[in-house]
Amino acid sequence: MAILDIKKAGDKVLKEACVPVGKIDRRIRQLLDDMAQTMYDADGVGLAAPQVGISLRVIIIDAGDGLIELINPVLIESEGEEKGTEGCLSVPGIYGEVQRFSKVVVEGLNRNGKRVRIAGTGLLARALQHEMDHLDGVLFIEKAQTISTR
Repeated sequence: MAILDIKKAGDKVLKEACVPVGKIDRRIRQLLDDMAQTMYDADGVGLAAPQVGISLRVIIIDAGDGLIELINPVLIESEGEEKGTEGCLSVPGIYGEVQRFSKVVVEGLNRNGKRVRIAGTGLLARALQHEMDHLDGVLFIEKAQTISTR
């Protein structure tokens, strides 16, 4: 495993729509491992592949209940709305209030190519939406209603 370089706001890879993963192979599983090590090393809650310079639809999240790995995630259900504070490893030191769905269901593939469904509320729902935004080239600061540096 390796700690990868986290791209910062202004890097063009963060503004690109990512391509779906076609084949889940050793390279994708290594990417998942490296992303997890990078996220934990940076004390993050989630990380998307473009944040480490890879324009693929891959995200990882640990909102406190263990690591979630999703390949080609798709939002399939959502309900409610709530505003909450977000930060981002690609936008260090900046925080913002962002309106998100309060409950989501996301479907994707795990590292073995098996279809999985993740239902989330609270921090998990927010993190899923935040990381999936990265896959479409959207940073939270573009959606934030307020911005602060704390």
